[in-house]
Amino acid sequence: MKRLNHILLTTALCSVLTACDVLEQEPQAEVSESVAVTNLKGATAAMAGMYNQLQDGNYYGRNFILMGDVAADISQSVGTWDFYREMDTYVTAPANRENAAMWTRAYRAVNIANTLIEAVPTLTDIPDATKNAILGQAYFIRGLTFFDLTRSYGGVPGVVGTMGIPLVLKPSKQVDDSLFPSRSTLVESYAQVESDLLKSLELLPETHANITTTRSQAVKGTARALLSRLYLYTNQPQKVIEYANLVINDSKYALLGSYESIFSGAFSTESIFELAFGSTDQSGLRNWYFPSSMGGRGDIAIHEGFYAELIANPSDVRGKMTARDNVVGVYYSTKYQKAGNIDNVHILRIAEVYLNRAEALAQTGNLTGALADLNRIRTRAGLAASTVTGLQPTLQAIWQERKIELAFEGHRFFDLVRTNQAMTKLVAVARKNGPPITLTNAGRQVFPIPLADIDSNKNLDQNEGYR
Repeated sequence: MKRLNHILLTTALCSVLTACDVLEQEPQAEVSESVAVTNLKGATAAMAGMYNQLQDGNYYGRNFILMGDVAADISQSVGTWDFYREMDTYVTAPANRENAAMWTRAYRAVNIANTLIEAVPTLTDIPDATKNAILGQAYFIRGLTFFDLTRSYGGVPGVVGTMGIPLVLKPSKQVDDSLFPSRSTLVESYAQVESDLLKSLELLPETHANITTTRSQAVKGTARALLSRLYLYTNQPQKVIEYANLVINDSKYALLGSYESIFSGAFSTESIFELAFGSTDQSGLRNWYFPSSMGGRGDIAIHEGFYAELIANPSDVRGKMTARDNVVGVYYSTKYQKAGNIDNVHILRIAEVYLNRAEALAQTGNLTGALADLNRIRTRAGLAASTVTGLQPTLQAIWQERKIELAFEGHRFFDLVRTNQAMTKLVAVARKNGPPITLTNAGRQVFPIPLADIDSNKNLDQNEGYR
């Protein structure tokens, strides 16, 4: 059941045959996309299952982060796992296992969100405030997931791509043509993301019961932060500024004094949306970055050129969060270093929002404001304030700061694509275990629709770069 129509078919069959009592068969954290929501207990369990889809190793627990790293110029595949090697060298096959696994897991999250969106308004044992909180989170997760799918498989308006993704907006309950959706346009896909996030903002509370929950489950600030990112992709800088201002002025969020403690700690003021991992629900990032001599797999290392950038200024604390694998002769990130693979994963943090606003301020002509935001990030890292002048130099300085500040958090490839730099920056990128690599096919600025979906769903068209 590893493809979209297979996911939908499984869910539909469970409903039609009434033989999938998921709440009786699975722990709460593992509730599948076929759960029936008939009361508060079921809604709560389904919501936990929805967040668990994000935590899964095929999504934010490992795969999606690594896809954004190895397809760019910061990380490289140095091990034996060919699926990441394909992404690293721009020869990703439509049958690529990791690519397909991310697609599948994302649509499982969508299906649970759809179930909640349809079922919760009809429940009679839930107060309106609780209903709104649950629905707000469902709309947020659907918006986030559609956003990730669209930028991965659709592209960015005006840069690459015209086709979006299948916008599945209803939970599957029967076997019919809805199991074989076609792709919406790229513009329609981004419009759906915006619609879902604005709806979530309308429904979500400002906080949950405690600050940890407020940072690990969506609240209004979470939606505002993601909207500030979305509007960068859709070239609406005034809206970026509007929503970034709301987040930056929210007292719950503030740059942490220590960059390292963002990752060694948990749920700090830096955090806007952070996935929690523990001994029974582990993250895969440390395992893939750390070498075997340190108890990891060691398949993912830092690109030689990027390592030089990280350590170029000895005062930059971010360059100190690396180590050398003396056996293989490469450097790796130590952002994720907790024993037992229990490092949390940041999906949104306040530093990104400052950089979002800096970029938008520059685009609207406020270079002084842009530089002020940029320098907040630089000085926190131990660097001197930048005095760059001019629009393009300022934008380049902001983009370079994003590269270093958000490294190994899955942003770089998508930032290169959305800023229309992928074809000029991903040129002759030196690699440890092969010749330098250049992205030459503009159509490969997106990932392929998984082959099994193309084969089984005649309504799906493959991206041009993979035909």
